[in-house]
Amino acid sequence: MKGNFEFRTRKSNRSLWVIECIDPNCSWRLRASKIVPESTKFVIRKYVGVHCCSLLNRNANHRQATYVVIGEQVAPQYVGVEKGPGPKGVQTFARTKLGAQISYYKAWRGRKHAHTLIRGSPEQSFHILPSYFHMLEKLNPETVTRIEVDGESRFKYLFLAFGVALRGFRYMRKVVGIDDTFLKGQYRGVLLVATAQDGNGQCYPLAWGIVDSENEDAWTWFLTQLKEVIGDTDELALISDRAPSIKKAISIVFEKAHHGACAWHVAQNIKNKFKCADIMGSYWSAVNAYRCEDFAGYMTEISHRYPRVAEYLENEVGFEKWSQCHYPGLRYNITTMNMVESLNSMLVNARDFPYVALLDVIQEKISKWWNDRRIVAMAITAPLTPSQESEFRPRFAQSNGRHTLQLNPVTYHVKGGELEGVVDIFNKTCTCKEFDIDKLPCVHAIAAAHHAQVSVYSLVSPYYTKEYYVLAYGETIYPVGSQSQWDVPNEVSLSNNTGD
Repeated sequence: MKGNFEFRTRKSNRSLWVIECIDPNCSWRLRASKIVPESTKFVIRKYVGVHCCSLLNRNANHRQATYVVIGEQVAPQYVGVEKGPGPKGVQTFARTKLGAQISYYKAWRGRKHAHTLIRGSPEQSFHILPSYFHMLEKLNPETVTRIEVDGESRFKYLFLAFGVALRGFRYMRKVVGIDDTFLKGQYRGVLLVATAQDGNGQCYPLAWGIVDSENEDAWTWFLTQLKEVIGDTDELALISDRAPSIKKAISIVFEKAHHGACAWHVAQNIKNKFKCADIMGSYWSAVNAYRCEDFAGYMTEISHRYPRVAEYLENEVGFEKWSQCHYPGLRYNITTMNMVESLNSMLVNARDFPYVALLDVIQEKISKWWNDRRIVAMAITAPLTPSQESEFRPRFAQSNGRHTLQLNPVTYHVKGGELEGVVDIFNKTCTCKEFDIDKLPCVHAIAAAHHAQVSVYSLVSPYYTKEYYVLAYGETIYPVGSQSQWDVPNEVSLSNNTGD
């Protein structure tokens, strides 16, 4: 092919293959036959490797440069990577490595064939999904998987939560962001994700789902599975965008958990609906206000300039959904779903993969995260995680010089600075509300701790400590390996009939 010589098949059957140069006057030919009649392997019996035909017969648009051949040759370029060369890259590969000029369409088909060779077809993916889940559960104890099929045994939904992540959730703040992203493969679908945030401010994936579309039934099914693995308490906060299907599903499934809106999505709605980007400063100040008195001041600013925005925030969205000082549960200082958005961006190049290949990418990514973060956690010398230590140290410095008056064995009145505070070091509260919401001592609490000769670190939520950070990533998420190594019981193998 690289020499641009074409050939044609002279004879082909189950036991013999004979090819020759396209020029009948050329002596180039190859003859191959089976090693033995019952074998599937062929051996070359005769080969004349010199072309004696005219150079005019050479053709860069090689007839043997089919999309299958191109795909087989370029397939190694996609091993171990998510993206690999696009159609133009395949054209370049065919020209430089194979000496063939191919169309963009043939390059696209060759790339698709290479993907199938490396990652399997969508149909193969559906077929092996039960076995794949069995191996995940076997190698990762307490991992939870679910497959839902329709009345004709065709795939409908799937759910996956690694046991390692579920055990690590004990050391997370009980704030879970939920979101979705559209898939681009042959059968489309929607990827659902639920993630917490670790003590260092990084996303901590808890559960994954693939459903047919973003609708109330799909979200209800996914959230029902999620509830089974993380529970439902009034300490749990669920953060999402304001899509009606999510809101409805949460209200159906979770009776005790509190639902909050992602402040970033609310901000985007304001900008798109009211065309008032200049009010965003006041909006974000209202979002992050710790005290309702401060919040009211920012809302007054918004109301004077854009009364319709103020009405939207109060009546349509509801203060309790996006304002941290009005939130009825414990949201800490997590106001947006940036943790979920980072997961979606992580998978941007894998959204057209067959489902099992996509799940493989997810497993590989989070296995690496667990290992990398475990190394970081073990190397920490301070009592808190790096992000919380950097937040805590300025507060510690600002607490110096505050006048502290003890009111009773656990309550202190701290003066100095722009705002006074009354601190209860037993219940870990302060009238400034920073201590209450963040669960990280405010300047008043630090000053009170100094006066009481109590370690300031004893007032910090354990979720921010090195100890919890290490425990959250203390285990390993294992891959399933190649399919030839799987040990799957017959009853699971026989269930591998999930249709497309």
